[in-house]
Amino acid sequence: MLDGMYAAAAGMEAQQQQLDAIGNDLANVSTTGYKAERVGFRDLLYNQVAVSGTATSIGAGAAAQTVGFDQSAGSIQQTGNPLDVAIEGEGFLAVKRPNGAQALTRNGALEIDAQGRLTTAEGDLLEPPVTLPKGTPPQEVSIASDGTVLAGTKTVGRLALVTVPAPDRLLPDGASLLTPTAASGAPQQASGATLRQGALEGSNVDLGSEMVAMMSAQRNYQLQSTAIQNENQMLQIANQLRA
Repeated sequence: MLDGMYAAAAGMEAQQQQLDAIGNDLANVSTTGYKAERVGFRDLLYNQVAVSGTATSIGAGAAAQTVGFDQSAGSIQQTGNPLDVAIEGEGFLAVKRPNGAQALTRNGALEIDAQGRLTTAEGDLLEPPVTLPKGTPPQEVSIASDGTVLAGTKTVGRLALVTVPAPDRLLPDGASLLTPTAASGAPQQASGATLRQGALEGSNVDLGSEMVAMMSAQRNYQLQSTAIQNENQMLQIANQLRA
């Protein structure tokens, strides 16, 4: 009888993980370039037991696991800011973290630091770096669809777009950054992706779908909790009969 309680408890934990993922998606519904998390479920171990002389498989419940991120594009929002760039197609901007590690992002809200270098809003440098002549105002910065950056009429660099073989296996690292992993594969030059200046890509979180998924997860969590309560009542009855 305890097997039923363990299976229900595993189900509650799985639904809680799904709710956590949904909550994170809802919290980032307005985050530039954010990709919704996808959660899947897998069976836990099955045990062979004898019921009325017949071998029967009894499962130990289910577990949740992150299976990746929805890579569909978010809506393009015009901002009019010359330092904003939206990525159209499959690709990422590569940046260098303060610890020297490489990260990828689709958040194209760029800024100019004190040395005239283009950075993310968090101050991470682009890779390869792009440096503007000292004192260049944002209004004089032009970014072509292929990433070529001009300060006035002078070409000063190029925003390189990269991709990985398995984008849904990138590891979230906060602030709209993704870290390449062995499962995602190493970054390589993107083909077919372009940039649009003066615009940003919004989150691809579908608010309606997330709310439906949240209600379903809450209902499933409640059912698992009820199952545990019923198992507990049955145990209490069994103990009373034995007494």
